[in-house]
Amino acid sequence: MELGLVGLGKMGGNMRERIRRAGHTVVGYDRNPDLADVHSLEELVGKLQAPRVVWVMVPAGEPTQTTIDTLAELLEPGDVVVDGGNSRWTDDERHAEELAAKGIGFVDCGVSGGVWGLENGYALMYGGEAEHVAKVRPVFDALKPEGDFGAVHAGKVGAGHFAKMVHNGIEYAMMQAYAEGWELLEKVDSVDNVREVFRSWQEGTVIRSWLLDLAVNALDDDEHLQQLKGYAQDSGEGRWTVEAAIDNAVPLPAITASLFARFSSRQEDSPQMKMIAALRNQFGGHAVEKKQ
Repeated sequence: MELGLVGLGKMGGNMRERIRRAGHTVVGYDRNPDLADVHSLEELVGKLQAPRVVWVMVPAGEPTQTTIDTLAELLEPGDVVVDGGNSRWTDDERHAEELAAKGIGFVDCGVSGGVWGLENGYALMYGGEAEHVAKVRPVFDALKPEGDFGAVHAGKVGAGHFAKMVHNGIEYAMMQAYAEGWELLEKVDSVDNVREVFRSWQEGTVIRSWLLDLAVNALDDDEHLQQLKGYAQDSGEGRWTVEAAIDNAVPLPAITASLFARFSSRQEDSPQMKMIAALRNQFGGHAVEKKQ
């Protein structure tokens, strides 16, 4: 089949290659002309035979909105737009409605796999009407990992990105647990080979995972992570997961705590810890450290 792919960064570029390896034609557009097959969205649409499928792989928010607005003016009834970025599911509902008014289908697809997806395949969670999903199926089959699993029609429009959002929330909590365990092991005097402890967990333990494998890779590169600054950004999906939990009265203590831990990483001199130190001094006479 033919596919138009908008956004050829780290994810999009590798996705283009994997789809081509499966025997499909991909016409790619990116603002960076060194990466692009065509020089505009107009040219991209012009090179595809109807009914067209155009996959958008650009940052969530305004870039995605602008791209979909432009495609809405270029595409024709019967065509389908796929949003494979990290858009919020509520945006999907709006995009589907706007495109449906022009007879254009819409599918949202959460994509997981990162820089490893080219070789290992991408986990795909997609939402939309069955007739629109069917038009994209050959691309889903090309991108997914080998085997029976790794791709799911999660439900109606928005379900794909909602599922990916929850996936990322779980990822936050898992990473936080590994990080806390690593710090505690590094802290005590009795354990003198923390990296190999982590490596030993890769086989036969209940906490083995791909994240654990990646943690070992990182420790192989820098055994005590001394080259890194203790700062971690959040993608936004962790926040959306917590907000959705509040909206639906679902308790997510582990995921919420892991999100807040990201925030604490941005404070070199935590105001909260200042107050805690002051209170401990006030009620218990505990020593406080003064700035020089």
